Amino acid sequence: MKCRHITLLMCSIVFTYLAQAAEVANGPLFNIPLDELPDNAELLVVEVNLEPGQESAPHRHNATVFVYVLEGTVNMQVAGGPLRTLSAGETFSEKPTDVHTVSRNASDTEPAKFLAYIIKTLGSPVTNAVQ
Repeated sequence: MKCRHITLLMCSIVFTYLAQAAEVANGPLFNIPLDELPDNAELLVVEVNLEPGQESAPHRHNATVFVYVLEGTVNMQVAGGPLRTLSAGETFSEKPTDVHTVSRNASDTEPAKFLAYIIKTLGSPVTNAVQ
């Protein structure tokens, strides 16, 4: 189990540096199965662009998620955790059991952009709405 967490962390670090060096497209950047890990895992990397003031409804991912802010400022919070305001170069993470209560562009005038590295069960939904 410890080896799996180290592998996931190393994947996240490597992909963060690759994404910084390349021109990033909007939407899914890539999606690859992680055959070397148990439980039919896959890594999905997506770019999320938020217009000024844009936010998402509360949701969960049933996945391990690592967020890396590329541009602008975003507010992030999971249920029971502190509200965090992140700027370019800062990170945020979610566990599979977390409910993502706040995900919004902190600015009413400037866009924001972040990368989300999502490690989930192969073929499972990326996001699930929370009532």
